[in-house]
Amino acid sequence: MIKIQTSFEVWIFCLTLYHMKKIEIKTEFIEYDSIEELALEDKQLMDQAVQIRKSAYAPYSKFKVGAALLLEDGTVVLGSNQENAAFPSGLCAERTAIFQAGALYPDKKILKIAISASSDLKLTQAPIPPCGACRQSILEYETKQNQFIEMFFMGAEGKICYSPSLVNMLPFYFDRDSM
Repeated sequence: MIKIQTSFEVWIFCLTLYHMKKIEIKTEFIEYDSIEELALEDKQLMDQAVQIRKSAYAPYSKFKVGAALLLEDGTVVLGSNQENAAFPSGLCAERTAIFQAGALYPDKKILKIAISASSDLKLTQAPIPPCGACRQSILEYETKQNQFIEMFFMGAEGKICYSPSLVNMLPFYFDRDSM
């Protein structure tokens, strides 16, 4: 433990010698107290995410997620998480929906995604954001279509968070320009 601490101190010292600069990243979200505060179109999209959440196959985690995507032509694509005993062979709701949209409507832009999550083990009232893999997948579609995807996410009930883009949730991202 002392060696690790010493190495850390040396690292900080080296960074100081080379004029380390601090980078601060700020993100902003809008928080709604309930689904009733959303605009009608957004409320309907979130209602669909809540409904499709019930079709989730989550016998292991007991954590169910539903996602609803709104495409530019008004089409709504739904997805729920589908688990598998051979972890991590299952698929999250967000990726189920976004990959389905990519397969069925490859030329249609995704405008919005609504996500709702619940647990059979505890009440989930806090907004539940997408996992890292889903964030990366959503970012891929923002990059592909050269347009932000608005995001709404919530738990089983209660507050909803809104972000105008996935980039707010993944500020240091990896995309095609990184290669």
